[in-house]
Amino acid sequence: MVIIVNQRTISDISDFIFVSDVPQVSDIILVPGTSQSAITEKASQLFLAGFSKYVLPSGMYSSKVGKFAADKIDNKRYAGDFSTDFEYCKFVLMENGVPENAIICEDKSTNTMENAEYSAAVLKDLGIVVRKAILCCQAFHARRAFMSYSLFFPNTEIFVVPTDTQGITKKDWFLQENSYRRVMSELYKCGTYFLDYDICNP
Repeated sequence: MVIIVNQRTISDISDFIFVSDVPQVSDIILVPGTSQSAITEKASQLFLAGFSKYVLPSGMYSSKVGKFAADKIDNKRYAGDFSTDFEYCKFVLMENGVPENAIICEDKSTNTMENAEYSAAVLKDLGIVVRKAILCCQAFHARRAFMSYSLFFPNTEIFVVPTDTQGITKKDWFLQENSYRRVMSELYKCGTYFLDYDICNP
């Protein structure tokens, strides 16, 4: 495969996909379903630094795989027998000093859109008003995650705090076929995922 992308296109796609904000003290730290421990470690660091009193990791597992992606765990320190993304993320959080009573459970969702929708429903049921939220996610997944969570948290200011994972970074995603495909796939999904939603008036 020959990858030919001009510099302006690279810059435009990079700025769109790789969303990143400076975190602010928030009502919740949100973590979409993942087996990438670095994301949950980042959420732990933010919690311990006092950015929020709660962390809500989300997810059962990817509907494409049909089970927790244990083979994608990126750190042997966290290897184990987990049945859901939530269970795994909870383990990582607690291993990094987050107390169990600060972790809110959502373990039914199977994709990013459901991560956002079901997380919002859980918080509503608990009576937790979320005016500000931190969203910890994979860097190349940041735009789609932000769009998904914005849809179901329409009155919330969301600060995206991403983590580079799987060797995919803003500065060089276009140099290798695998990372190029992942980023271009995200660009495609950012269009197709939201065709049936009015993102201006949720």
